[in-house]
Amino acid sequence: MKPVVLTVVGARPQFIKAGPVSCALANAGLREILVHTGQHYDPEMSDLFFEELAIRKPDVNLGIGSGSHASQTARMIAALETPILSCRPDWILVFGDTNSTLAAAIVAAKLQRPIAHVEAGLRSFNRRMPEEVNRVVTDTLSDLLFAPTANSRDNLMREGIAGDRIHVVGDVMLDAALQYRSLLTSTNGCIANLPLSRKQYVVATIHRAENTDEPCRLRYLLDSLNTIATTRQVVFLVHPRTRRLINGWKAASNVHVSGPVGYLPMMQLTVNAGLVVTDSGGLQKEAFFHRVPCVTVREETEWVESVALGWNRLAPPVSVDSIVEAVNAAWGSTGIEANPYGDGTASRKIALALAEAVG
Repeated sequence: MKPVVLTVVGARPQFIKAGPVSCALANAGLREILVHTGQHYDPEMSDLFFEELAIRKPDVNLGIGSGSHASQTARMIAALETPILSCRPDWILVFGDTNSTLAAAIVAAKLQRPIAHVEAGLRSFNRRMPEEVNRVVTDTLSDLLFAPTANSRDNLMREGIAGDRIHVVGDVMLDAALQYRSLLTSTNGCIANLPLSRKQYVVATIHRAENTDEPCRLRYLLDSLNTIATTRQVVFLVHPRTRRLINGWKAASNVHVSGPVGYLPMMQLTVNAGLVVTDSGGLQKEAFFHRVPCVTVREETEWVESVALGWNRLAPPVSVDSIVEAVNAAWGSTGIEANPYGDGTASRKIALALAEAVG
């Protein structure tokens, strides 16, 4: 009988990461049970990605839905117990830093099932971020920690995690970017449907609570997009939770407001953009993978390599001027060519390490 890996996902970036990893697990002779917590329950943020990227549908969908961090995580913990007890997996595989990640790690630890964490060791060193708490707890509980970079490995070792539990494998998002970029065509991107010229527009996303739930910060961000749009086209992709908070804001004529788009249209928009403005960790990396300059509207980032190499710059949203100045400085800039996130084989390395650990 094949060894069993139970993979827990719940949010858009995790669906994308799970694609190449699922293929690698199958190639390594492992049976995967894919559990979707339902953390992202909106079809725009969930079903679309499974269909678009031909990722196999989850074996189990818990349908948890939204809620406060505490209530959502608690419901996930209760619901995850049943599939884990029913199949007694050899490994429970979790990705990133969401509430789904934390819930699965806690249940696995309580049921004494070994845990493997993809994207281990990332740190913003800001405990006000729910994601930071999720990362630290998950890493502490994990038996195998798949670090994307040398820096993330060093973070883990400074926290006292034994080196033999850590594998530096590279970033599975790079695996996905390389795999799916070949699927891009002139018709699967939004660029064809908007008055955009290649490398002459800005792609913007805002969704983190630290930005959206603070009225002054959100106003600075929205007003900065309108200011940027006086000289450039801006494509503003609005997250569902952000959409509810910007009622009454009037976008400038050159700000093209859209809901979330699929992974391939998003990649198409990013590849062809002149600049990305975001508070998303995943989009920072996507910009770097495609060598598009990025302005990250936060005080810190987990992806410090992109900043050190000059492709990404931090612009805390403390004023409209500070954001616009960062955008103007980043426009047309390039950074140092390097590959801190690996060579696109992280998924294979993860699958082989799990297979070897099962014995």
